[in-house]
Amino acid sequence: MAPHNDIILFHYSFSPYARRVVWYLKLRGIEYAECIQPAALPREDVNALGVKYRRIPIMSIGRDIYCDTRLILEKLEEKFPSGTLGVSQPEQKAFEKLLEQWTINGGVFNRAAQLIPPEMPLFNDPKWVKDREDYTGRSWAKSDISKSRPEALAHMRDFFELLESTILADGRHWILHTEKPTLADIHAIWPFHWLSGLKGALPPSIFGKDHFPRVYSWIDRFLKALKATEESAPKVTRLKGAEAVKFVTQAEFTDPGGIVDNEDPLGLKKGQEVESWPIDSGFSHRDRGQLVALTRQEIVLKTQAKVGHRDIHIHHPRTNFRIRAVDENGGSKL
Repeated sequence: MAPHNDIILFHYSFSPYARRVVWYLKLRGIEYAECIQPAALPREDVNALGVKYRRIPIMSIGRDIYCDTRLILEKLEEKFPSGTLGVSQPEQKAFEKLLEQWTINGGVFNRAAQLIPPEMPLFNDPKWVKDREDYTGRSWAKSDISKSRPEALAHMRDFFELLESTILADGRHWILHTEKPTLADIHAIWPFHWLSGLKGALPPSIFGKDHFPRVYSWIDRFLKALKATEESAPKVTRLKGAEAVKFVTQAEFTDPGGIVDNEDPLGLKKGQEVESWPIDSGFSHRDRGQLVALTRQEIVLKTQAKVGHRDIHIHHPRTNFRIRAVDENGGSKL
């Protein structure tokens, strides 16, 4: 492997989703490289790799490109099995996965995003506003954000209260009562950490530290744990866009080709031309290619990089993604 384990993380620093992966890599001490991307489209480096998926982060390991933090974290657990942050005991594993579903699919982050203060300078940038609307499929006009804020605050208060009065109520330091933070902590903490650091997002009269002392203490402990690992963690290699693209396109595949499940309800076949895309956000950007693998956990497509014209494998999770065969006219078969 290359000095950075063949890993390149394409992200921008204030992406709350990207922090999930950065935190994981730091806590594990896994060496990696990063290629910083613009917060709004276009992202020429990602486009050069032949990837249409628009969300951040994405992670490449060799010529395999992984989309969605749910799949990225699973792959890192799988590829670096010594010292994983995930648990193996079935009951704890279920709780770990439920926390991930809660924060991503259960409304926590959607409500958190509605609390971005409309006074932020970004709302004066038409390009950024248009990009957010393309990403979410809803209005990001200041007036609409302001209208949705009271309801979002009410829901977020309930989410804080759930952590304060149930999971953290017994005074535990970490979600699973462990000695150190685990994957369950990463799955649960990221929206709350993000909001607590976003000036003007959470009114102190509702979300002060005296209201939710256990939640804020948990966030503080997590940040201290991260800081402690940074002192011994490998230095992150920073790559420019052209360097990252060249590295990926000249690398080898690191993930086995995989199989297409013959019992999958979709009835798709290996080598078939398909499209795959997320259905919860970023849904107007679809990846297209030959089907390499289809399992209960992931979709793998073979496409071609625009630079170097070598084959690339794009990996999507099954959760909240749709996959369709492409008909002879180039459209998706329903």
